[in-house]
Amino acid sequence: MVTHVDIGVIGGSGLYSLLDDATEVEVATPYGPPSDVVTVGRIGSRAVAFLPRHGRDHRLPPHLIPYRANLWALRSLGVRQVLAPSAVGSLRPEVGPGTLVVPDQLVDRTSGRPQTYYDTGGVVHVAFADPYCPSGRAAAASTARSTGWDLAEDGTLVVIEGPRFSTRAESRWFTANGWTIVGMTGFPEAVLARELAMCYTTLSLVTDHDAGVEAGDGVTHEEVLAFFASNITRMRSLIADVVTALPQDRTCPCPNALDGLRLPFPLPG
Repeated sequence: MVTHVDIGVIGGSGLYSLLDDATEVEVATPYGPPSDVVTVGRIGSRAVAFLPRHGRDHRLPPHLIPYRANLWALRSLGVRQVLAPSAVGSLRPEVGPGTLVVPDQLVDRTSGRPQTYYDTGGVVHVAFADPYCPSGRAAAASTARSTGWDLAEDGTLVVIEGPRFSTRAESRWFTANGWTIVGMTGFPEAVLARELAMCYTTLSLVTDHDAGVEAGDGVTHEEVLAFFASNITRMRSLIADVVTALPQDRTCPCPNALDGLRLPFPLPG
């Protein structure tokens, strides 16, 4: 039985389970229950915790996901490196469906979501200029390249509130700003991981072109899920390979994200 976990995977739309022969673990947090019970098992020699972001029955829309509870629960189990696969729309004609994007930047266009743990007990300003773990991104890109993915090794993810998709005007505006892909769940997940000094890496699978990129009626949720489902075996294999490729020792800046800051409470785990 796994007693300590250092890698967490947060599954997005279409990815509701990952580990075989896993143990279910219920974790209480100060922010309520996470999206679902966490399953803990192994991928090769690495202990892994898996949490379906929307719940196993996809009951939670993007704006109602308990992001703070999810990251807190994973850290409570020992997790320090997080992989976050998700389905996204492309804002660029040359980045087509089936492309794996490993973004290096993020734009927040959400509203009303709790996005910090430090809203009481004193002000804590966490640096977020580079929102993703450089070591995690390098491992993900190298693994995807070696296994034949159509790969974009960087790019900007713009996160919208949802649950609706973008209008054509919004989509064209995002493209005009030079952004690459659009999704609904990458924030505040990334900043909450940073506030807990965890490494966070997004694996974004493009399922469609967004409404303003090409003619047509725009994408539907059913089409997104169907495309992701058609690639689920390949995504599972990629996640397993990236888990194995993640460094054993964290030499990236992420563990030091809170150095010199006065925290109002101890971190879990």
